Amino acid sequence: MTKVLVAGATGMLGSEIAASLLRRGAQVRALVRPESAGAETARTLKERGAEIVQGTLERPDRALDGVDVVVSAVQGGPDVVVDGQLALLRAAEKAGVSRLIPSDFAVDLFRLDDGDNVFLDDRRKAHEAFAGAGVQVTSVLNGAFHEVMTAPFLEIVDWEKGTFSYWGDGDEPCDFTTVADTAAYTAAVALDADVSGPVRVAGDVLSMKEFHAALERGSGRSLALRRLGGTEELAAEIERRKAAAAGPTDYVALQYIWAMVTGKAKLRPLDNGRYPDIRPTGMAEFARRFAS
Repeated sequence: MTKVLVAGATGMLGSEIAASLLRRGAQVRALVRPESAGAETARTLKERGAEIVQGTLERPDRALDGVDVVVSAVQGGPDVVVDGQLALLRAAEKAGVSRLIPSDFAVDLFRLDDGDNVFLDDRRKAHEAFAGAGVQVTSVLNGAFHEVMTAPFLEIVDWEKGTFSYWGDGDEPCDFTTVADTAAYTAAVALDADVSGPVRVAGDVLSMKEFHAALERGSGRSLALRRLGGTEELAAEIERRKAAAAGPTDYVALQYIWAMVTGKAKLRPLDNGRYPDIRPTGMAEFARRFAS
Protein backbone atom coordinates (compact mmCIF):
# COMPACT_ATOMS: atom_id res chain seq x y z
CA MET A 1 0.00 0.00 0.00
CA THR A 2 1.39 3.39 -1.00
CA LYS A 3 2.01 5.79 1.86
CA VAL A 4 1.49 9.47 1.02
CA LEU A 5 2.36 12.48 3.13
CA VAL A 6 0.14 15.50 2.48
CA ALA A 7 1.54 18.89 3.51
CA GLY A 8 -1.13 21.57 3.81
CA ALA A 9 -3.70 18.87 4.52
CA THR A 10 -6.01 21.13 6.50
CA GLY A 11 -6.43 23.63 3.67
CA MET A 12 -9.23 23.75 1.08
CA LEU A 13 -7.38 21.70 -1.54
CA GLY A 14 -5.13 19.70 0.78
CA SER A 15 -8.03 18.26 2.76
CA GLU A 16 -9.74 17.18 -0.47
CA ILE A 17 -6.51 15.55 -1.69
CA ALA A 18 -6.15 13.62 1.56
CA ALA A 19 -9.79 12.48 1.35
CA SER A 20 -9.35 11.41 -2.29
CA LEU A 21 -6.23 9.42 -1.42
CA LEU A 22 -8.07 7.64 1.39
CA ARG A 23 -10.89 6.74 -1.00
CA ARG A 24 -8.30 5.23 -3.36
CA GLY A 25 -6.94 3.03 -0.59
CA ALA A 26 -3.71 4.88 0.16
CA GLN A 27 -2.16 5.24 3.59
CA VAL A 28 -2.36 8.95 4.30
CA ARG A 29 -0.27 10.92 6.72
CA ALA A 30 -1.15 14.59 7.20
CA LEU A 31 1.60 17.03 8.13
CA VAL A 32 0.00 19.63 10.40
CA ARG A 33 1.70 22.66 11.92
CA PRO A 34 1.52 22.73 15.74
CA GLU A 35 -0.23 26.12 15.59
CA SER A 36 -2.51 25.16 12.68
CA ALA A 37 -6.01 26.65 12.68
CA GLY A 38 -7.31 23.54 10.93
CA ALA A 39 -7.72 21.37 14.01
CA GLU A 40 -11.30 20.43 13.11
CA THR A 41 -10.28 19.40 9.59
CA ALA A 42 -7.42 17.34 11.04
CA ARG A 43 -9.87 15.56 13.35
CA THR A 44 -12.14 14.77 10.40
CA LEU A 45 -9.23 13.35 8.42
CA LYS A 46 -8.18 11.26 11.40
CA GLU A 47 -11.71 9.88 11.71
CA ARG A 48 -11.53 8.90 8.02
CA GLY A 49 -8.31 6.99 8.57
CA ALA A 50 -5.48 9.49 8.11
CA GLU A 51 -2.54 9.66 10.48
CA ILE A 52 -1.95 13.16 11.84
CA VAL A 53 1.66 14.19 12.49
CA GLN A 54 2.74 17.58 13.77
CA GLY A 55 5.65 19.27 12.06
CA THR A 56 6.65 21.98 9.63
CA LEU A 57 8.02 22.09 6.09
CA GLU A 58 11.44 22.91 7.53
CA ARG A 59 11.23 20.23 10.22
CA PRO A 60 8.94 17.41 9.15
CA ASP A 61 10.84 15.07 11.50
CA ARG A 62 9.28 11.58 11.59
CA ALA A 63 6.47 12.55 9.20
CA LEU A 64 8.54 11.23 6.28
CA ASP A 65 9.28 7.82 7.78
CA GLY A 66 8.22 5.12 5.34
CA VAL A 67 6.61 7.60 2.94
CA ASP A 68 6.58 6.86 -0.79
CA VAL A 69 5.12 10.10 -2.15
CA VAL A 70 4.82 13.63 -0.80
CA VAL A 71 2.00 15.91 -1.94
CA SER A 72 2.33 19.59 -1.11
CA ALA A 73 -0.78 21.77 -1.08
CA VAL A 74 0.74 24.65 0.87
CA GLN A 75 0.07 28.30 0.07
CA GLY A 76 1.98 31.44 0.90
CA GLY A 77 4.82 33.66 -0.15
CA PRO A 78 8.34 32.66 -1.26
CA ASP A 79 9.25 31.67 2.31
CA VAL A 80 6.67 28.87 2.03
CA VAL A 81 6.46 28.12 -1.70
CA VAL A 82 10.19 28.29 -2.42
CA ASP A 83 12.14 27.92 0.83
CA GLY A 84 9.63 25.75 2.66
CA GLN A 85 9.00 23.35 -0.20
CA LEU A 86 12.74 23.09 -0.93
CA ALA A 87 13.36 22.17 2.72
CA LEU A 88 10.62 19.54 2.47
CA LEU A 89 12.17 18.18 -0.73
CA ARG A 90 15.61 17.91 0.85
CA ALA A 91 14.15 16.10 3.86
CA ALA A 92 12.21 13.79 1.54
CA GLU A 93 15.40 13.08 -0.39
CA LYS A 94 17.20 12.04 2.81
CA ALA A 95 14.24 9.87 3.82
CA GLY A 96 14.27 7.99 0.51
CA VAL A 97 10.94 9.32 -0.76
CA SER A 98 10.55 8.61 -4.47
CA ARG A 99 8.27 11.42 -5.65
CA LEU A 100 7.00 14.90 -4.78
CA ILE A 101 3.94 16.70 -6.17
CA PRO A 102 4.55 20.39 -5.42
CA SER A 103 1.86 22.98 -4.80
CA ASP A 104 1.50 24.25 -8.37
CA PHE A 105 -2.19 23.60 -9.22
CA ALA A 106 -2.70 26.41 -11.71
CA VAL A 107 -2.53 27.36 -15.37
CA ASP A 108 0.62 26.25 -17.21
CA LEU A 109 3.12 28.25 -15.19
CA PHE A 110 5.98 26.79 -17.26
CA ARG A 111 4.80 28.73 -20.32
CA LEU A 112 4.84 32.07 -18.50
CA ASP A 113 7.71 34.52 -18.19
CA ASP A 114 8.97 36.19 -15.04
CA GLY A 115 6.67 39.06 -14.16
CA ASP A 116 3.58 37.59 -15.83
CA ASN A 117 2.25 36.39 -12.48
CA VAL A 118 3.97 37.16 -9.21
CA PHE A 119 2.69 34.06 -7.38
CA LEU A 120 3.50 31.68 -10.22
CA ASP A 121 6.97 33.24 -10.46
CA ASP A 122 7.59 31.77 -6.98
CA ARG A 123 6.51 28.32 -8.14
CA ARG A 124 8.93 28.41 -11.05
CA LYS A 125 11.70 29.52 -8.68
CA ALA A 126 10.88 26.50 -6.54
CA HIS A 127 11.31 24.23 -9.56
CA GLU A 128 14.67 25.83 -10.32
CA ALA A 129 15.71 25.00 -6.76
CA PHE A 130 14.42 21.43 -7.14
CA ALA A 131 16.74 20.78 -10.11
CA GLY A 132 19.07 17.82 -9.65
CA ALA A 133 17.22 16.40 -6.65
CA GLY A 134 17.00 12.65 -6.16
CA VAL A 135 13.22 12.93 -5.79
CA GLN A 136 11.09 12.95 -8.94
CA VAL A 137 9.01 16.14 -9.07
CA THR A 138 5.65 15.91 -10.85
CA SER A 139 3.37 18.93 -11.18
CA VAL A 140 -0.40 18.72 -11.47
CA LEU A 141 -1.75 21.64 -13.52
CA ASN A 142 -5.52 22.17 -13.55
CA GLY A 143 -6.09 25.65 -14.96
CA ALA A 144 -8.35 27.73 -12.73
CA PHE A 145 -10.68 26.50 -10.02
CA HIS A 146 -14.39 26.87 -10.79
CA GLU A 147 -14.81 28.11 -7.22
CA VAL A 148 -12.21 30.85 -7.63
CA MET A 149 -13.32 31.99 -11.09
CA THR A 150 -16.84 32.64 -9.80
CA ALA A 151 -15.66 34.35 -6.59
CA PRO A 152 -16.08 38.14 -6.19
CA PHE A 153 -12.37 39.03 -6.10
CA LEU A 154 -11.91 37.80 -9.70
CA GLU A 155 -14.34 40.56 -10.74
CA ILE A 156 -15.95 38.37 -13.39
CA VAL A 157 -19.23 37.11 -11.94
CA ASP A 158 -21.45 39.39 -9.87
CA TRP A 159 -24.52 37.42 -8.92
CA GLU A 160 -26.04 40.33 -6.98
CA LYS A 161 -25.81 42.76 -9.90
CA GLY A 162 -26.47 40.03 -12.44
CA THR A 163 -23.38 40.73 -14.56
CA PHE A 164 -20.55 38.78 -16.17
CA SER A 165 -17.49 40.88 -17.04
CA TYR A 166 -14.60 39.72 -19.19
CA TRP A 167 -11.40 40.89 -20.86
CA GLY A 168 -10.14 39.88 -24.29
CA ASP A 169 -12.16 38.79 -27.29
CA GLY A 170 -14.10 36.24 -25.25
CA ASP A 171 -13.21 33.41 -27.66
CA GLU A 172 -9.89 32.14 -26.28
CA PRO A 173 -10.27 28.64 -24.72
CA CYS A 174 -9.49 28.52 -20.99
CA ASP A 175 -9.13 25.60 -18.56
CA PHE A 176 -11.31 25.14 -15.47
CA THR A 177 -11.38 22.40 -12.81
CA THR A 178 -13.20 22.18 -9.48
CA VAL A 179 -11.23 21.82 -6.25
CA ALA A 180 -12.66 18.33 -5.70
CA ASP A 181 -11.76 17.16 -9.21
CA THR A 182 -8.27 18.62 -8.93
CA ALA A 183 -7.88 16.64 -5.71
CA ALA A 184 -9.12 13.47 -7.41
CA TYR A 185 -6.62 13.87 -10.25
CA THR A 186 -3.82 14.64 -7.78
CA ALA A 187 -4.57 11.49 -5.80
CA ALA A 188 -4.53 9.47 -9.02
CA VAL A 189 -1.18 10.98 -10.02
CA ALA A 190 0.26 10.33 -6.56
CA LEU A 191 -0.59 6.63 -6.88
CA ASP A 192 0.52 6.36 -10.52
CA ALA A 193 4.03 4.91 -10.39
CA ASP A 194 4.55 5.34 -14.13
CA VAL A 195 3.79 9.04 -14.42
CA SER A 196 6.47 11.60 -15.27
CA GLY A 197 6.57 15.27 -16.15
CA PRO A 198 3.73 17.75 -15.60
CA VAL A 199 0.21 16.28 -15.70
CA ARG A 200 -2.28 18.67 -17.28
CA VAL A 201 -5.99 18.18 -16.61
CA ALA A 202 -9.16 20.24 -17.01
CA GLY A 203 -12.72 19.67 -15.91
CA ASP A 204 -13.96 21.98 -18.65
CA VAL A 205 -12.41 23.99 -21.49
CA LEU A 206 -14.43 27.09 -22.29
CA SER A 207 -13.99 30.52 -23.76
CA MET A 208 -15.19 33.39 -21.59
CA LYS A 209 -18.34 33.63 -23.69
CA GLU A 210 -18.91 29.89 -23.21
CA PHE A 211 -18.15 30.25 -19.50
CA HIS A 212 -20.88 32.90 -19.32
CA ALA A 213 -23.35 30.71 -21.21
CA ALA A 214 -22.60 27.69 -18.99
CA LEU A 215 -23.24 29.72 -15.84
CA GLU A 216 -26.55 30.96 -17.18
CA ARG A 217 -27.55 27.49 -18.34
CA GLY A 218 -26.62 25.81 -15.08
CA SER A 219 -27.94 28.44 -12.67
CA GLY A 220 -31.06 29.36 -14.61
CA ARG A 221 -30.15 33.02 -14.06
CA SER A 222 -29.38 35.77 -16.56
CA LEU A 223 -26.04 37.54 -16.38
CA ALA A 224 -25.57 40.65 -18.51
CA LEU A 225 -22.41 40.26 -20.59
CA ARG A 226 -19.92 43.14 -20.26
CA ARG A 227 -16.63 43.38 -22.17
CA LEU A 228 -14.12 45.43 -20.18
CA GLY A 229 -11.50 45.71 -22.91
CA GLY A 230 -8.93 43.79 -24.92
CA THR A 231 -5.84 42.01 -23.64
CA GLU A 232 -3.66 45.08 -24.14
CA GLU A 233 -6.07 47.14 -22.07
CA LEU A 234 -6.00 44.40 -19.42
CA ALA A 235 -2.20 44.56 -19.33
CA ALA A 236 -2.41 48.34 -18.89
CA GLU A 237 -4.91 47.93 -16.04
CA ILE A 238 -2.57 45.48 -14.32
CA GLU A 239 0.29 48.01 -14.54
CA ARG A 240 -2.00 50.75 -13.23
CA ARG A 241 -2.94 48.64 -10.22
CA LYS A 242 0.67 47.64 -9.63
CA ALA A 243 1.68 51.29 -9.37
CA ALA A 244 -0.90 51.92 -6.66
CA ALA A 245 -0.74 48.50 -4.97
CA ALA A 246 -0.18 47.88 -1.29
CA GLY A 247 0.80 44.32 -2.26
CA PRO A 248 0.49 41.72 -5.04
CA THR A 249 -3.00 40.69 -4.00
CA ASP A 250 -4.18 44.01 -5.43
CA TYR A 251 -3.38 42.90 -8.99
CA VAL A 252 -2.52 39.18 -9.10
CA ALA A 253 -6.11 38.13 -9.90
CA LEU A 254 -5.92 40.14 -13.12
CA GLN A 255 -2.57 38.52 -13.88
CA TYR A 256 -4.25 35.10 -13.72
CA ILE A 257 -6.99 36.31 -16.06
CA TRP A 258 -4.39 37.75 -18.46
CA ALA A 259 -2.53 34.42 -18.57
CA MET A 260 -5.79 32.69 -19.49
CA VAL A 261 -7.43 35.06 -21.97
CA THR A 262 -4.21 35.62 -23.93
CA GLY A 263 -3.83 31.85 -24.29
CA LYS A 264 -0.25 32.07 -23.02
CA ALA A 265 -0.79 29.61 -20.15
CA LYS A 266 -3.21 27.23 -21.91
CA LEU A 267 -2.83 23.60 -20.85
CA ARG A 268 -1.86 21.44 -23.79
CA PRO A 269 -2.05 18.59 -24.28
CA LEU A 270 -4.56 17.51 -21.65
CA ASP A 271 -3.96 14.23 -19.81
CA ASN A 272 -7.53 13.55 -18.68
CA GLY A 273 -7.56 10.32 -20.67
CA ARG A 274 -4.85 8.86 -18.43
CA TYR A 275 -7.39 8.66 -15.59
CA PRO A 276 -10.72 7.66 -17.22
CA ASP A 277 -12.34 6.76 -13.89
CA ILE A 278 -12.47 10.47 -13.01
CA ARG A 279 -15.47 12.20 -14.57
CA PRO A 280 -14.96 15.89 -13.82
CA THR A 281 -17.69 18.42 -13.18
CA GLY A 282 -18.39 20.83 -16.04
CA MET A 283 -19.10 24.50 -15.45
CA ALA A 284 -22.84 24.20 -16.08
CA GLU A 285 -23.17 21.38 -13.55
CA PHE A 286 -21.11 23.37 -11.07
CA ALA A 287 -23.40 26.36 -11.51
CA ARG A 288 -26.44 24.11 -11.08
CA ARG A 289 -25.11 22.84 -7.75
CA PHE A 290 -24.09 26.34 -6.70
CA ALA A 291 -27.57 27.70 -7.39
CA SER A 292 -29.44 24.86 -5.66
